[in-house]
Amino acid sequence: MGRKDSVWSLGEGQAPEDLEPIDTPPLSTLLIEKPQGGSVDVGADIRFTAKVEAKDLLRKPAVKWFKGKWMDLASKTGKHLQLKETFDRLTKVHTFEMLIIKAKENYAGNYRCEVTYKDKFDSCSFDLEGSQSFDIRSAFKRSSEGQEDAGELDFSGLLKHREHKQEELPEVDVWEILKNARPDEYEKIAFTYGITDLRGLLRRLKKTKKEEKKSEAFAKKLDTAYQVDKGGKIRFVVDLADPTVELKWYKNGQEIRSTPKYIFEHKGTQRIMVINNCSMLDDAAYAVAAGDEKCTTELFVKELPVKIVKTIEAVKTTNGVEVPTGVRSRYRVKCDGTKHYLVIDDASKDDTGVYSIMATGGTSEARVQVELKPLKIFQNLHDITLKLGEPLKLHCEISPGNVEATSLHDSGNYTFVLEGYSQSLSAKIHVIDPPRVYLDTLNLPDNTVTIVAGNKLRLEIPISGEPAPRVVWMKGERVTEREDSGNYKIVLQNEAGEATGSLKVKVVDIPDPPEAPLVPVVGGDWCSMIWEPPGYDGGSPILGYFVERKKKQSSRWMRLNFDLIKEVTFDPKKMIEGVPYEVRIFAVNAIGVSKPSEPSKAFLPLADEWVSANKEPTDKTKYTVTGLPSMVKILVRVKAINAAGSSTPRTVQHSILVKEVIEPPKIRIPRHLKQTYTRKVGEAVNLVVPFLGKPRPKVSWLKDGQPIEPAHVSIRNTDCDSIIFIRKAARSHSGKYDMKVQVENHADTAILDIQIVDLPGPPQAVNIEEVWGGNVALDWSPPKDNGNAPIAGYTIQKADKKTMEWYTCVEHYHRTCITITDLVVGNEYFFRIYSENMCGLSECATQTKDCALIVKEGLQLKTPQYIDHDFKEAPRFTQPLINTFAVAGYNATLNCSVRANPRPKMIWMKNKIAIIDDPRYRMFSNQGVCTLEVRKPNPYDGGLYTCKAVNDLGEAQVDCRLEVKGECGHGAAAPGGMWHLP
Repeated sequence: MGRKDSVWSLGEGQAPEDLEPIDTPPLSTLLIEKPQGGSVDVGADIRFTAKVEAKDLLRKPAVKWFKGKWMDLASKTGKHLQLKETFDRLTKVHTFEMLIIKAKENYAGNYRCEVTYKDKFDSCSFDLEGSQSFDIRSAFKRSSEGQEDAGELDFSGLLKHREHKQEELPEVDVWEILKNARPDEYEKIAFTYGITDLRGLLRRLKKTKKEEKKSEAFAKKLDTAYQVDKGGKIRFVVDLADPTVELKWYKNGQEIRSTPKYIFEHKGTQRIMVINNCSMLDDAAYAVAAGDEKCTTELFVKELPVKIVKTIEAVKTTNGVEVPTGVRSRYRVKCDGTKHYLVIDDASKDDTGVYSIMATGGTSEARVQVELKPLKIFQNLHDITLKLGEPLKLHCEISPGNVEATSLHDSGNYTFVLEGYSQSLSAKIHVIDPPRVYLDTLNLPDNTVTIVAGNKLRLEIPISGEPAPRVVWMKGERVTEREDSGNYKIVLQNEAGEATGSLKVKVVDIPDPPEAPLVPVVGGDWCSMIWEPPGYDGGSPILGYFVERKKKQSSRWMRLNFDLIKEVTFDPKKMIEGVPYEVRIFAVNAIGVSKPSEPSKAFLPLADEWVSANKEPTDKTKYTVTGLPSMVKILVRVKAINAAGSSTPRTVQHSILVKEVIEPPKIRIPRHLKQTYTRKVGEAVNLVVPFLGKPRPKVSWLKDGQPIEPAHVSIRNTDCDSIIFIRKAARSHSGKYDMKVQVENHADTAILDIQIVDLPGPPQAVNIEEVWGGNVALDWSPPKDNGNAPIAGYTIQKADKKTMEWYTCVEHYHRTCITITDLVVGNEYFFRIYSENMCGLSECATQTKDCALIVKEGLQLKTPQYIDHDFKEAPRFTQPLINTFAVAGYNATLNCSVRANPRPKMIWMKNKIAIIDDPRYRMFSNQGVCTLEVRKPNPYDGGLYTCKAVNDLGEAQVDCRLEVKGECGHGAAAPGGMWHLP
C-alpha cells in the first residue's frame, strides 16, 4: 500500500471516510435559519450563516460543513476559510458561520451544513456560484510551499504539455445534457463542462427523472449503484422476464467475457455476474443488455483506509484546532517511513493541550503539558483594615521578579495572579467609617415631628457608615397623651463606633368631649349654664366652645353661637316658658371639633309666679295636672272660688317630684338584622336598632359576653334607638353582639350576628396525581383560611414551561380534584389553583412543585387476566364418508369433515392399506374438510376407503365404499356425475 497523507490537528478530528455515515438520523427542525446559496466574484469574500435554537438543548450541538459529498471543511480552515460559532444568552441561539476569504474559481460547487444533537439530525445544502467559468482541474493543484495556496494538489505536472487554442464554446444547458445522456457518459460531461460535484448533481438528477416504463425483458433490473471494498467481491443480479433471451454484460461500453475474475451464473430466471478481487480499475459503469433493452449501474470501489499501527495513549479531547504547518510555523511534521513526528519549537504554556493525528483509517491522541519554572514567594500580601481617607499600599516579593507597590482606594478582596502560574496572592482590604446620623437635614424645630392622629408617619433619616451599621430604634418613657407620642431614639453601631440621635413625635387629635354641663339658674325664658374643660385637649390648646340646645321631646339640636365662646359659662335666651330643654357642649382646637358632651339634665324655664293648672274651675276635689317635665320638683296650691271671689290658697307642705309613667322596654330589630349581617373587610358598618321604653332606657352592649372597647366599635344611644358604627370593618369585629335595654326592673334583650368576611387563602398541597395521554389529574386540599365565609369554588390555571403564560382552564369548580384534558403532546405544564368565596379569588395561588410532561405515548390499557380455555380435543368426524358410485374415466372425490386440536395428521387408506405417493390420488385438507380425489378411476379402483385422523389426544376413522362402473355409452349421464347410495 502506498503512503497516504496524514493530517495533524489539535483535539478531535474525523477521517474523510467517516464523514458519510451509512445510516443517517432522521431529519428534525434544529436549524431555525439555514444557509442560503449565493454567488461570489473571484477574490471577494462571502459568509454563510446557520442558526440553532438551544432552548431545549442541554449542550452545544455538533455542526459540520462539507463541500461536495464527503470533503470536511473543518480540516481546511486557514487563510481562505474560517469557521466561527457564537452563543446569545438572551435569545439562547447558537450561530455558526463559514467565511470564505478571497474566493477562487475552484471554490464553486455544492456545500452542505449538518447539525447533530444526540438522536436529532438536520442538514441543509446550498450552492456557491462564481462569476467566472470554473475548471475542475484547478482543484487538483499543489503549489510550492510558502505560497498562499500551499498544500493543494496539482496533477497537471503528470500530463504532457500541449498548447490548446482557447475556443469559445456556446452556452449550453448541462442539466438537459445530463438528463438525455447515458450513465457511462456522466464523467465525460462533468470533465468537459467543469462540474465539480458530479455525485451531488446526479442525486438531484435522479429525483427529477420520471418513472420509467415497465420493462418487457427484465422482471428486476440492477440497482442504480453498488459499493464494495477494495479486494472484496460483488454480485450483480437481474431477473429476466423471458429466460430464453440472450444476455450480455458491459463495462464502460466494452463487453465482458467470462474469466476467473468475472464469473457468470444462471439460477432460474436470475442472471448473476460475480466480480472477484475488486480493484480501483473496477470502479466503472456497468450495463447488461437483454435483446434491445439495457439497464445500467455504477460500481464504487472503496479504498481501504490507512490504519495507525502504533497508537498514542488516549486522552479526552478538549479542543479541536488544526495545527498549522508551514515554513514560518513553530509546528513541523517530520516523516520517517511509516513514522510521523510533530516537532514544536520554542514551546510555551499556550502549547499545552491534546494533540491528535488523523489518518483515513483512524485517529490517535496524546496530551502535551508544558510546565513553567517554580514560583518562590518571599513576602506574601497581608489583610489590612483602615479608616476611610487613610492611604493604603500593598507590597509582595516573589521570584522570578518583584511586584511594585500599588495604591488602592476601595475595600474588597484583591488577588494578584501571575500569568502562566496556578498560584495567586490574595489580601483583604477592609475600609471602615464610623456611623453618623444627620438629623439636621430634616429641618425640624426642636427635632419634633407633629402629626394628626390617624395619618401614616414615615421617617427617612440619612445615615452613613462603613460597613453598613446596624440600626436600632428605641422609644422613650411612655407619655400620658397618645400611645404613639413620645421620644424616639435611633442607635447606629458598626465595628468603627456608635452614633445616636433623638427625635420627638407628637400626635395631635381633636379634643375629648367635655363633661355634661350644669344649669344652676333657670329664668322665665333663659338659664345660666357652666361646664368644665375636657380632660384631654388633643395635644393642641382649646380655642373655644360651641353650645347647642333642644326641646326634650325633640331630636333636633340647634346651635346657639357661631363665634367660639372662650369662657366656660353661657346664658341661653329666648326659650319658651314651661317647655323642658336640654343643652350640650362642643370643644374646638386647631385640629377640629370634638364629639358632643352628654346632654344636661332637663330644665323648665319658669317665672317666679304661680301658673293655673286648669283654666276653668272644677267642681271636683280631684284634678290631674298634665304636661309637666319629668324629674322636676313643683309646688301645688288650691283655691276655692264662689260668687264673692277666691279664697286664700292652701299649699302642700313639701315639693312634689314629677316622674314619667314607666313603659316596659321593647327592642324592635329590623328585618335585615334578624339574619346574619355580612360585610367585607374594609367596609363601614352602620346599624340602627330602634327600641321603646319610658323613662329613657339604659342601653348596654356585649360582644361574645365581653364589654365592647370604644376604640374598636363606636356606640351611640338616643331615647329611641342605638347605633353601632365601625369605620373600617376587620375580621376581629365578627361575633355575636348582645343588646340589653333596661328601665328600672324591666329589661329586653336582642342578639345581632355580625360576620366580616375577607378573601380566602390559597389551597393547600396541589399535587399531580396521574398523567396519561393528554390528561393530567390534580388533587388539592381546601385552604386553611376560608376568609370567614364558605368556599364557593376554585379556579384552575395552566402554564407551558417554555412561556410560563397562565391560562384559565376551569372557573367556579367546587370539588378538590379535577382532570385537565386536551393538553399538547410534548409540552410540560405547571398548574396553579385559586380559592374563591363570596369576596372573590384569593390573592395568591398554590402552584404545583413539579411539572407534568405530556409524553408521546399511547394509552396503556390494563387488560384483565383471563384463564385461557383449553381447546384441545381428540379427533372427531363431524361428517362421515358416504358410499359413492363412480364412472370409469371420470374423476371421483370422497369428502368428510373432522374436528380436532391440535391439528391432526390425516391418513387415507384403500382396503386398509395406506395410500402414499400414488399419482392416481390427490389429497386435500382445508378448514377441517378432507378430500380424496381419484383421478380417472377404473373398475379396479373400487373398494373400501378409510380416512384416519391422528393427534396426541387420540385418533378416529371413517369408512366408505367406492364402486366404479364401466364407461358410459351414448346418452349416459354427463361426465363427472356421480350417485350416492342411500
